[in-house]
Amino acid sequence: MDQARQADSLRERLIDAGVELVMSEGAASLGLREIARRAGVSHGAPRRYFPTHHALLSAIARRGFAHLAARFAVAGEAAGTPRDQLRGLADAFLDYAAEYGGMFELMFRHDLLDSEAHASDADEPGPRLRESTLPLFARLVALVAQDRAHRTEHGDGPSYASAPPPALTAAALWTNLHGIAVLRANGSLQLAFPGAGEGPDPLVTAALDAHLGRADA
Repeated sequence: MDQARQADSLRERLIDAGVELVMSEGAASLGLREIARRAGVSHGAPRRYFPTHHALLSAIARRGFAHLAARFAVAGEAAGTPRDQLRGLADAFLDYAAEYGGMFELMFRHDLLDSEAHASDADEPGPRLRESTLPLFARLVALVAQDRAHRTEHGDGPSYASAPPPALTAAALWTNLHGIAVLRANGSLQLAFPGAGEGPDPLVTAALDAHLGRADA
């Protein structure tokens, strides 16, 4: 195996170890020494393959976004109106957060998403972590625009003449869903709204109604 292939293999082994660690023990467990130990390499090895600890954490988090993107793709394949597809994506997002809490926490860490603050990671292969989120957000924006067009065409929606741009509506919806995920994970949501998350989630319906207009309007 040549040096480049060996380096790629060791990089992937470190990322694999980090993914397994965050899934089993949470985001706080991702120290360089523990990742190296799990990968079966010396404690100094990560520094040889990643310019910073931040770069390794970002590579691990990119795996999470790839996994979430795959779930979005499956949810988006379901037949139905744009609103139906948005509901599917919302459910996929919240299900992912509930199943993979440690990875979800890592994926949305501000210090990892703030690409401009990490110029030292410029040599890290692959997109910056923030850029990994953009296709997912673009899908939401497109579906919001399609939902407006669909409802206007069928005459069953409100007037969108004074509505905010689709990107702003999508951002508000994403923020709302993220808040539901975080509050559900720390138990606060269940205190305020007993039964939250059991069966078809009325909070998701309420979020869609708030940002897109009522489905029966």
